[in-house]
Amino acid sequence: MTYVEGFVAAVPAANKEAYRKHATDAAPLFKQFGATRMVEAWGDDVPEGKVTDFKGAVKAKDDETVVFSWIEYPDKATRDAANEKIRSDPKMKEMGASMPFDGQRMIFGGFSPIVEEASGAKGGYVDGYLVPVPAGNQQAYREMAQKAADVFKEYGATRVVEAWGDDVPDGKVTDYKDAVKAKGDEKVVYSWVEWPSKQARDEAWPKIMEDERMKPDHANMPFDGQRMIYGGFSPILDA
Repeated sequence: MTYVEGFVAAVPAANKEAYRKHATDAAPLFKQFGATRMVEAWGDDVPEGKVTDFKGAVKAKDDETVVFSWIEYPDKATRDAANEKIRSDPKMKEMGASMPFDGQRMIFGGFSPIVEEASGAKGGYVDGYLVPVPAGNQQAYREMAQKAADVFKEYGATRVVEAWGDDVPDGKVTDYKDAVKAKGDEKVVYSWVEWPSKQARDEAWPKIMEDERMKPDHANMPFDGQRMIYGGFSPILDA
């Protein structure tokens, strides 16, 4: 299984192309440092929530769009070594000094996949999630997520990843724990479902919601669904 560095950021809508170029320029460096894949997905269908949502997670302003992105590494050791190189690389420092978004409100962390299912086809649209899960419920959550992944794939999803919070730091302005109002005993799960296209995703969801296998067992849910964050994102870089 891979190791995932997950990010959520607020980017001014007017800076979309500048952000895409910034990420495109950074991708070869991350690859040089050992990354196997880098995805930047632009907010497309990001609803407001009653308790939590992506916009609140990064304190997005009215003119800002939420970006859901991740970098995949072969393992945690490669990711840790990459982060050390990133901190000292002059090119990365130069790029960091001219970011087209507010880096202080970007949230990031390291996650270890507990479910990773793929069909081999390339994804063209992403459903992203952040979920607070009690640490003691990891196995129950994994079993539930695995069953859901099988259903998603049946209805056309090309990849499903559920990644358990492993190295999730506290932030000064924003962080993953605050995003989902995580309690002391809860871990944050960074999760996504890839679809061939937005149309495929939109056509699949009504069928998924009607599928008996996806009916929630509210009495035995291994997490608080009211604090789960979700949204639809359109990739602007998949390197």
